[in-house]
Amino acid sequence: MWVEKQGITIQHIQPGQPQQNAYVERYNRTVRHEWLDQYIIKSIEEAQDQATQWPWTYNNDRPNMGIGGTTPVMKLKMAA
Repeated sequence: MWVEKQGITIQHIQPGQPQQNAYVERYNRTVRHEWLDQYIIKSIEEAQDQATQWPWTYNNDRPNMGIGGTTPVMKLKMAA
C-alpha cells in the first residue's frame, strides 16, 4: 500500500468522536451547506464539475469571516 511505503501510520478516530478530526468535519459541513444543499445534481459529470469549481470559488472568491473577511488565497499571500 502507498501509505505503508511512505512510512505513514494511519490512525482512525474513535467511533462517536468527530471532534478528534474537527478540521475535516468542519470542511465536510461547509461542503454540505454551501455546495451540496444548494444544487440539484442530475448526473455524475455535473457533480464532478461542481466539485471542481466549488473549492476554487471557496478559496479565491468567498471572504472567510474566520480569517478577517479575506479569502484563504489572500491570507496565504499576506503570510508569505
